[in-house]
Amino acid sequence: MVRARRLLAVPAALTLTATAAVAGSVGAGADEPGIVVENGVTQPVFGYDDAIRERVFITSPYDSDANGEDDVIAIDIMRPAASEQGLDVPVIMDPSPYYSTLGRGNESELKVDVDGDGLLDRWPLFYDNYFVPRGYAVILMDMIGTNNSTGCPTVHDDSDNLSPKVVIDWLNGRIPGVDKDGNEVVADWHNGRTGLIGKSYDGTLANATAASGVEGLSTIVPISAISSYYDYTRSNGVVQRGNNYLASLANTVTNPDRRDHCRAVRDFLSANDGDETGDYTPFWRIRDYNRDVDKVKASVFVVHGINDENVRPDHFSKWWYELAENDVPRKLWLTQTGHIDPFDFRRAEWVDELHRWFDFWLQGVDNGIMDEPMVDIERAPDVWETANDWPIPGSRPTRLWLEPNAGAAGGLSVAPNRPSDPVLSFVDDPAQRETAMVSNEETVTPNRLVYLSDPLTAPLHISGTPRLQLGATVSATDTNFGVILVDYGPAERVQRAGDGVITGTVEDCWGATATWGGYAEDACYKEVDKRVALTQREVVTKGIVDGVNLYDYSTPTPLIPGKPYDVQFPLLPEDYVFPAGHRIGVIVVGSYRDYGSQADPNRATISVLPERSVIELPIVGGRTAAVAAGLD
Repeated sequence: MVRARRLLAVPAALTLTATAAVAGSVGAGADEPGIVVENGVTQPVFGYDDAIRERVFITSPYDSDANGEDDVIAIDIMRPAASEQGLDVPVIMDPSPYYSTLGRGNESELKVDVDGDGLLDRWPLFYDNYFVPRGYAVILMDMIGTNNSTGCPTVHDDSDNLSPKVVIDWLNGRIPGVDKDGNEVVADWHNGRTGLIGKSYDGTLANATAASGVEGLSTIVPISAISSYYDYTRSNGVVQRGNNYLASLANTVTNPDRRDHCRAVRDFLSANDGDETGDYTPFWRIRDYNRDVDKVKASVFVVHGINDENVRPDHFSKWWYELAENDVPRKLWLTQTGHIDPFDFRRAEWVDELHRWFDFWLQGVDNGIMDEPMVDIERAPDVWETANDWPIPGSRPTRLWLEPNAGAAGGLSVAPNRPSDPVLSFVDDPAQRETAMVSNEETVTPNRLVYLSDPLTAPLHISGTPRLQLGATVSATDTNFGVILVDYGPAERVQRAGDGVITGTVEDCWGATATWGGYAEDACYKEVDKRVALTQREVVTKGIVDGVNLYDYSTPTPLIPGKPYDVQFPLLPEDYVFPAGHRIGVIVVGSYRDYGSQADPNRATISVLPERSVIELPIVGGRTAAVAAGLD
C-alpha cells in the first residue's frame, strides 16, 4: 500500500519509463525539445555554456526590518536554452543565507558576478553544472536579509522560514516577480514541480517550507538540517547555545554593510530568546517544524551524520519519526561523520542517488528508486549497509537495569534490581570534562557512577533512541542529569576531529563547464577522505536534562531536596553494533559541559535509587538478543 501511494505521488502524465528515450516534452509536440532517459536517468543532452541565466526579484509578505516596505527576495536562475523552445523543466532550489558571507561547499564558494552585469558568473556547488544539462532549472535563493535580498535575517521566524515558499508561489504563477528594471517575469518554462536541497541552515529552510504545506513543493533533501531550533540551542531544558546565539548567527549571515541597519532585529532576538531559563516558549514554537509535519506534502530524503556535534542527530530522528507517523514518502542516509555533506563523504554514490531521486520526483522517471531499501547506514568507515526502515525492523525498547556495586563499577542486566541493593551517590562537578567521565571506567570516582557489562558474548545492535530512567534524590533545588553510553573495546573508527574527514588537494569534476564574464565556472571539487584511527573506546551516544524541567520544558519547577524523583529523558538517537568481546558502559553524571551545555552551579549530591534505575536501549532482537549477548 505504501509503495502504491508513493507512485501515485508522481502524476501519471509525468511518469516516464526508466528505459525511454524521450523526443519531446511530456504532453508536447514531437518537434519540441524533451529530456532523454537512458538506464533510468536523464542524460546531459542540453547545453551548459548557452544556458539562460536570470535574476528575478519577488516581493514577499514580510517586513522583517520593520521599515514599512515588504522584503524583496532575489533569486538567481539557470535553465536550459531549450526551456525557451517549449521544454518544461522542474526546479532544484538551494535557499541559503550564506551566498555572500560563509559560502557553500567544502571550498566555501560564494556567488560571484565578475563583469557586473547582474548575472552570476560563479555558481556555488555542482547542482547547476550537473543538472541543467539534464533538463532542470537550478535556483540559488538569497534568504531574506542576505546578499541581494532586502530585510534582515530573523533566524527562522516566518520571514526566514518561508522565503522559499514565496519563490515557489512565484514559480507557480501565484505572485508576481520582476527583473532589475521592474519588468514582470513569469516562469512559463516551469513544469510545476520544485525540489529544495541544502545543508545546515539551507536544509532547515527546506524543512520549514515543507512544513508549510505549500503547493508545488514536490520533494526536499535536508542535509544535516535542524527540525527544531529549540532542540538546536537547548537540550531537554538545558541551554547549549547561550549568550544570545541567535543574534550572533543573524549578524554572521548579514552582509557587513547592512549589520547596523539590522541591529534592532538582533536586539529583539536577544530580548526574547530566554537564555536565562532555557524554557520552551512561543518564541521557539515558530521555530519548531516537528509540530507541523502533518502538513508536509513533499517527499523527504534525509541525510545526517550520526556524530554531528553541530546539528545533533535528534534533529533527523524526531523529524523522521513524525514523517513515518504521517506516511510521508521518505529516504534516509546515516553516516558516521559529523556535519558533512554527502558530496564529501560518499561522492559518486551520492551524485547517482540524488540524480535518480530528482528524476523520479521532479521529472517523473519511473526508475524504481522508491522500490529499493529506504535506508543506507554507514556501519564502519566507508562500509555501508541498507535497511527497509529506521529504526531497523525488529528493534525493541529493552530495559537494562543499572546494578549498583559499592566500591566498584556496577553492572548491566535484564534482571531487575533488588530492594536490598545499595543506594549510591555522587557529587555533580560542573568542571568535569567528557574524557575524565569515560576514562578509567573501573575506578570509583566521586563525580560519576559507572555501570559496565561483562564482555559481550555476541554482537549487540541498537537502532533508535535510547532513554534513561533514574530514581533519584538530590540535595539542591536544581541540578542537571547526564548520561553517556560507551563502547569499551578496540576498533577502527571514524574520528570526531574535523567532523571525521580530511579535505585533500586533488579535485574531481561533476558536470559541465563554461566561461561567463571572463570567469571559468566549473564543478571541480577537492576530494575528501575519512579520518580513521584505532581507538580503545567510543562515546556511542549521550543525553542530558535540566532537573527543573523534568516534566515540562516550558515551566520550571524547583526540586525538593531529598524527595524521590522519576528522572526520564532521551539520549541522542543511534544505530550502532557493539562487537562481541566489547563492554557496554553507562556513565551517569550531573553537569556535562562538553555536551555544549551550561553547567549547573549547585554541585548537588545525586543519589540513585536502584529499584527505579534503568537504561532502555532499542535493541534489534529485543530482550532475546540482550540475553544472547550475555546481559542476563
